[in-house]
Amino acid sequence: MGQAVDVLDAGSLLAAFGALGVAVVLFAETGLLVGFFLPGDSLLFTAGLLCAPGAGGAVHLALPQVLLAAAVGTLAGSQTGYWLGRRGGRALLARSRARKLHEGAARAEQYLARYGHAKALVLARFVPVVRTVLNPLAGALRVPARTFTLWQITGGVVWTLGLTLAGYALGSSVPHVDRYLLPLVALVVAVSLTPLALEVLRARRRPATADPEEQCP
Repeated sequence: MGQAVDVLDAGSLLAAFGALGVAVVLFAETGLLVGFFLPGDSLLFTAGLLCAPGAGGAVHLALPQVLLAAAVGTLAGSQTGYWLGRRGGRALLARSRARKLHEGAARAEQYLARYGHAKALVLARFVPVVRTVLNPLAGALRVPARTFTLWQITGGVVWTLGLTLAGYALGSSVPHVDRYLLPLVALVVAVSLTPLALEVLRARRRPATADPEEQCP
């Protein structure tokens, strides 16, 4: 009997499903609200690392297959999320009781308001939860389909290629780097969560700095 697959562990997913697992996870994370907890950043980085000739270990992946699977999964997922948002609107979010999902929706709206459609769609790729919620939210807010498609492709390609190739470059330059997989993945997760932490700090400071201005005549 095989070992159970841990969907929160990038190494476990890749050992069980290979490049196909990359496509499925990224599709769920970017296209379906239920996939907001999936490890997109660490999965891409780990997959790239395991493609490197010097990585060693029991799992070895082919870089072209991983890049193709990552691009197809995230682009198809984002487009699916957008059309679900256009059909279901905010009712999709209202049905969920997950606090992180609603917090992500609030941040996604802030991204759209602050940066505009193009920049928000690219930047959101690098922020966990926000990249899940922004796609259906863009559909619900009636972001033009052509604009959404152009910039979600741009952001998706930059995100998937950037993280996968970063892992591949590290694996190619450091022999047996798979021995340090856990701390490396932890580092990637920490870096990916940095934008969220900064946004929370800004949100907490904003009321304090805004009050004096609101009191001005």
